Amino acid sequence: MSDVFPEECISETISFTCARDACRFSVVSTVFKSAADSDAVWEKFLPSDYREIISGSASPLLLTTNVSKKDLYLHLCHNPIIINNGTMSFAIEKESGKKCYMVGVRGLSFSCGDSQCWKWSSLQESRFCKVAELNYVWWLDVKGKIDTKILSPKTNYGAYLVFKLTESTSGFRTRPVKLGVYLEGIDNGERRNVYLDPPRNTPKLSQKRGDGWMEIEMGEFFNENGDNGMLICSVFYFKGLHTKRGLIVEGIELRPKDGK
Repeated sequence: MSDVFPEECISETISFTCARDACRFSVVSTVFKSAADSDAVWEKFLPSDYREIISGSASPLLLTTNVSKKDLYLHLCHNPIIINNGTMSFAIEKESGKKCYMVGVRGLSFSCGDSQCWKWSSLQESRFCKVAELNYVWWLDVKGKIDTKILSPKTNYGAYLVFKLTESTSGFRTRPVKLGVYLEGIDNGERRNVYLDPPRNTPKLSQKRGDGWMEIEMGEFFNENGDNGMLICSVFYFKGLHTKRGLIVEGIELRPKDGK
């Protein structure tokens, strides 16, 4: 095929596939490798507004350095960049190239946000400059908001609480918290009760991430066209006078679920 069609035609054809297929094509022959690795192909795999996102980030030099579009794509898969004045991070999902966002603690709302309830500190393993550690609360209410217009359209997103538990944690083993994902003003979204520190013989719903944090799925949301307004992701507990402590929150992440 490479002897029949010019490289530009091969590149154009590959650009209608996906990043995974482009990598497979690159091992067919030297001509295919050149076509599959071209900027013309990988520009199509990047989000259409990637330049705007990067230019307003803490890493604008990614647009000015002599880096190929393939290398930029792979960089954004493995190295989230900080945006919105440090309140969010942005990355792309490796298989699909769709957008992933995490709302850090500076972008979350804490109904009990004073120094007695939460302590703001820095952790080396966090992508953000600050995380929030729970000193103690009687009730818990943490919310994150994200505008659906910045999410990838026609995409099923999962929302995940990214957290850790300290050695002195208490109140999360005997009492579940309620997680919710719903549209602002249309409070009919999904709700689930989960144990962040599950008791013995209770299924563990959280899992360890590659970055050393834990995550637990809060719910999911299908973003049709990005015109549904604000998506709310919440963690709350209001039942009884049971103190909770020792929860460290890095943020709430939204990413395509199962690459869809």
